Amino acid sequence: MRTCELCFPCSQLSKLQDVSLRSCAVNCAGDRGGIAAACPNIRNLDLSKNLLSLWDDVTDIADQLRHLEVLNLSENKLRFPPGAASPAGTFSALKVLVLSRTGITWAEVLRCAAGWPVLEELYLAANDIAILERPTDVLQTVKLLDLSSNQSIDENQLFLIAYLPRLEQLILSDVGLSSLHFPDTEIGCKTSMFTSLQYLVVNDNQISQWSFINELDKLESLQALSCLRNPLTAGSRADSTRQFIIARVAQLQVLNKCQILPEERRGAELDYRKAFGGEWRKAGGHQDPDQNRPSAEFRAAHPRYQSLCLRYGAPEDGELKTQQPFLLKNQLLTLKIKCPHQLDQKVIEKQLPESMTVQKVKGMLSRLLRVPASDLLLSYESPKMPGREIELESDQQSLQFYSVENGDCLLVRW
Repeated sequence: MRTCELCFPCSQLSKLQDVSLRSCAVNCAGDRGGIAAACPNIRNLDLSKNLLSLWDDVTDIADQLRHLEVLNLSENKLRFPPGAASPAGTFSALKVLVLSRTGITWAEVLRCAAGWPVLEELYLAANDIAILERPTDVLQTVKLLDLSSNQSIDENQLFLIAYLPRLEQLILSDVGLSSLHFPDTEIGCKTSMFTSLQYLVVNDNQISQWSFINELDKLESLQALSCLRNPLTAGSRADSTRQFIIARVAQLQVLNKCQILPEERRGAELDYRKAFGGEWRKAGGHQDPDQNRPSAEFRAAHPRYQSLCLRYGAPEDGELKTQQPFLLKNQLLTLKIKCPHQLDQKVIEKQLPESMTVQKVKGMLSRLLRVPASDLLLSYESPKMPGREIELESDQQSLQFYSVENGDCLLVRW
């Protein structure tokens, strides 16, 4: 491992703004003012995977870098002093701080945070942190908080950070989270907690119940959710799971990094309304508003169902008929495939599952036509709608989603 003196002798370093000393054994000894004299304009400093062991050494470095905005200290096993850990003014410009795998405790975070007056992003992954105290007059400027891989965190601890006024992004991957309930509000209302939260990441947890997703609809500002690799989202029914999440969280605009287009939301809500129509009817639901009294249990399990009925109308009897059991032969569509711009290309006939996604159709056509899948644009025509062409815009949706039927013609362009 190299040893790097931070007292740089080269006069050209005065122009540096970004410096990475990752995996170096940083030597902080020597002329204490040497860093400020050699490179006073540093704004981004990466000291991850070093041999730093004392927070005092970090403050000695930062005290000479008055423009420092981004500091990465991950994978340094740091020891923090018992008293005030950050002298006033040392981190006056710091906006991003990475303390993942440093061994810091929540009490030490709060003690140091008084010295981070403008901090916007704080990364605390893999520190075995337990949140035991509510931040008071600290962390009030934080917009992003990463608590990933801290297995001691549970929903009750999350309530202690629920009133950070500017928190927009919360990363809770791999914390063992399985349940969530906002006790301050009833079904169909918004919680007073996490009022600024726009993006929530709960990947790699133990979420297995739809009640967790229902609670997310109570978050006033939530727009984006990442919920990958949970028991609820695992298995072969990923498409329907995505639709049900969209239908249960009204304001969601992005799910698992894929944008939710208006037509996808409409389709998801209609499918959800149909899928649980039988349960709604058995629980006391009725097409006549005067007789529509679904049970409290049903309303708790499906908080948005009533509002969807108001938007799209209550499900008709014909929609609630039991579907035929799944048989592959009942789900295959016989389609013609035409390439309008390739006049020498013959019309092809194929049988495709109605559950096949547009992405997989493109993959099949890419191999068949020897054209990169990314270059393909798909649409279809139906004898039932002469003169109209419908684009297959979303790669994640199935042929069934776009109402493709037997005898329709896929149009392929590139």
